[in-house]
Amino acid sequence: MPLPFLTADRAFDASAEDVALPFDDHDSWRRPYRPGPWRVAAAATLLLLASFVLLAAMIIGVAGAPSGATVCLLLAGAVIAAALRLLRVGAWVSRHGVRRVGFLRTVTVAWSDTSAVRTVQQPVKWMGFPRTVQGQALVVVRRSGETLSPLATDHNADFLGREEAFERATDAVEAWADEYRLG
Repeated sequence: MPLPFLTADRAFDASAEDVALPFDDHDSWRRPYRPGPWRVAAAATLLLLASFVLLAAMIIGVAGAPSGATVCLLLAGAVIAAALRLLRVGAWVSRHGVRRVGFLRTVTVAWSDTSAVRTVQQPVKWMGFPRTVQGQALVVVRRSGETLSPLATDHNADFLGREEAFERATDAVEAWADEYRLG
C-alpha cells in the first residue's frame, strides 16, 4: 500500500512545486535538491557498519582490552564522519555564490566571478567511479575562462535514474545564477 504523503520524493501536496518559500533565508547555504537514494543508501550502510564497530568496541572494552576498544571507537568515529560527509557532497547555493562540496575538497565561487552556469552534454563519471558514460553535467565557467569540475551530473549518486530531478535541480541552480550574478 503506497503512502505518497510519507515519502521523501513528494511533498504532502503533490501539486506544489519545489520553490523557495518567501521567508527562506537566501544568505544561508542550501542544496537546491534532495540527496539521491544511492547517496542516502551508501550513508546508511556506512552508519550500519559503524554500529557494528561500536558494538565490537563495547565487547572488547568489557573483555578488558582498552587499547583495542579505543581503536574500534576511533574507527567507528571515522566511519560516522565519512557517512556524514558523504551526505553533504553536492552543489550548494546562496546569495553569495555556488559551492561544490566534494568528499575531500570544497570549492566556492562567488556569483560575480562566474560568467556562465549551464548544462552541457559531455562524458561524465558513473556514480563517481572512473568509468565514464555520455551524459549531462551542470558546469560553472569562471570569468577567467576556467571551467570547474561539474557541480552535478545525471549519472551521480543524487540523480542516477532521476532525470526529472536532475532537470529541476539544474534549472534551480541556473535560476540562482541568473538572479544573483547580475546584481
